[in-house]
Amino acid sequence: MVLLTEIPPESSSSSSSSTHDYDVFLSFRGADIRNSFTDHLYNALLEADIKTFLDDEEIETGEPLKPELESAIKSSRASIIVLSKNYASSTWCLDELVLILHQNQNCNQIVIPIFYDVEPTDIRKQQSSFGEAMGKHKQKMEEETDAEKRSELAKKMDSWKRALTEVADLKGKDAKDRKETEFIKEVVADIHRRLGVLLSNTLPRLIGMDYKIRSISSWLTNGSCKTADILTIVGMSGIGKTSLARYVFGLHSSKFDKSSFIEGINARCSERFNGLLDLQKQLCGDILKNIPLQVHDVSVYTSKIENALARKRVFIVLDDIGSLDQLNALLGSKGKGLHPGSKVIITTKDASLTERCALFDTPVQPNHKMVSLNGLYEFKSLELLCIHAFKSNKPKEGYKEVSEKLVKYCEGHPLALQVLGTSLHKRDVAYWEDCIKVLKKELLSYINTALKLSFDALPSENDKELFKHIACFFVGIDRDVVETILDACDINTRYGITNLIDKCLLGITRNNKLIMHQLVQEMGRDLVCEESRDKPWKRSRLWCHEESLKVLEQKKGTENLIGLALDMRMLEKENLSGSLQLETDAFSKMEVD
Repeated sequence: MVLLTEIPPESSSSSSSSTHDYDVFLSFRGADIRNSFTDHLYNALLEADIKTFLDDEEIETGEPLKPELESAIKSSRASIIVLSKNYASSTWCLDELVLILHQNQNCNQIVIPIFYDVEPTDIRKQQSSFGEAMGKHKQKMEEETDAEKRSELAKKMDSWKRALTEVADLKGKDAKDRKETEFIKEVVADIHRRLGVLLSNTLPRLIGMDYKIRSISSWLTNGSCKTADILTIVGMSGIGKTSLARYVFGLHSSKFDKSSFIEGINARCSERFNGLLDLQKQLCGDILKNIPLQVHDVSVYTSKIENALARKRVFIVLDDIGSLDQLNALLGSKGKGLHPGSKVIITTKDASLTERCALFDTPVQPNHKMVSLNGLYEFKSLELLCIHAFKSNKPKEGYKEVSEKLVKYCEGHPLALQVLGTSLHKRDVAYWEDCIKVLKKELLSYINTALKLSFDALPSENDKELFKHIACFFVGIDRDVVETILDACDINTRYGITNLIDKCLLGITRNNKLIMHQLVQEMGRDLVCEESRDKPWKRSRLWCHEESLKVLEQKKGTENLIGLALDMRMLEKENLSGSLQLETDAFSKMEVD
């Protein structure tokens, strides 16, 4: 495994970049609509950041298609054909049409016909203006004295007729009796949707993610054409994995033959009976030309997916993978491998998942890199909070101190900053201060729910109990000391700590101490508090020294209590050192290992 490092965009090569130079090729008869409809449509496409090819030169009837036009058609993801009354009078337009339909059949190019003041029936049957145009072409063919040229023209005529029939049968858009501005907006929206591209000017702003965006963008546009590449984005819930993956997908998905973004995989599998099957159907629909027959067997779809991925150069994002079964079902379980040049981004809370999937059992293993998201720097955290709280990059006058307190509390967690900022919008400073006091006692429920997903994904009860122990008692303690203590309590600590690190619930400092994000620690303690909100002695763990003292004073400990922390200096603080003795019978109702 290799840790991803930043590669400056300007130094990146394009050895595996896409062959798609354009999003759209615009085919039209210039004499009809060059300075009106086509010009307006072209400008609207450009304004929507849809890279469009439009040729400004006219070629007289009979001239061959220019090589640059042929190249532009072949390197476009889609073609819009504006079929006007005189479209068929241009042999150049007819040659374009033949090539566009060939790309549609053989290279999955999207084709959108626009019927501009013409009827599809007239095109299909080559009547009216289309009949007249084809009649003139036939006459010219018959007048040709060179037998070889006449034969070539006859073959062309046949291909033009077939192409006109085919394009008339495609689902297109009729401009008749439509307001031009509204019609053009509809065309642009449709091509935008069918291209599946998030336009750069509509992408959400990701505060503090510029470095990661540049790094992943560089990874997406580089690499060997002989292998596929997988990148895993790892981090705790709410840290920004999905937002980052969605952003780079929007920037780069148009550069691949096929692309697919499957969001919220673990939750969708958990919430629905056929959740995994639904995800497979979505992926098949995105990467296969024809959606496969509806079946109700995960293994059948897995086979279809792995066959397709072995043949096509794709860009896939699998968001929030929670298990190896999910990964193998969506990437293949027989180890057939990915097509060279393909890119897969996986987001997960488990750092160990990706390299255990079937793809790494193939003869040509994919390259694998990992990106860890650990929260925002303080100045970016402040900016994110202020954007949601004040609709500005900086705190309002009088709010600087409370803003900095909240930033410190959130420790760079984007979801926490966003949720808190939004909830405090248009609130006065006193309300902010009260909020900070509440947060010190009770974690905001929405953030807690998001973070709890990482806990729920732990593979065993051993790991869950270990997480609660560490959250309540052992943050900041040397790992070896913790292992010594908890191993005596029949908890598999060494194995469990590794799992917690993989799930981004725990970290280890350079001097071997356990560290845990404050919000994650509070989530763990909140899980214990849920055991009994109003009766601390019924909980499994007591970390609050005041509560521990009261439980011991009143001898209310129950058999549920398996861990307790007490600072003995509290006896002196409360002037109880001479008047209170803690005897062993205070623990008589507690289980002690």
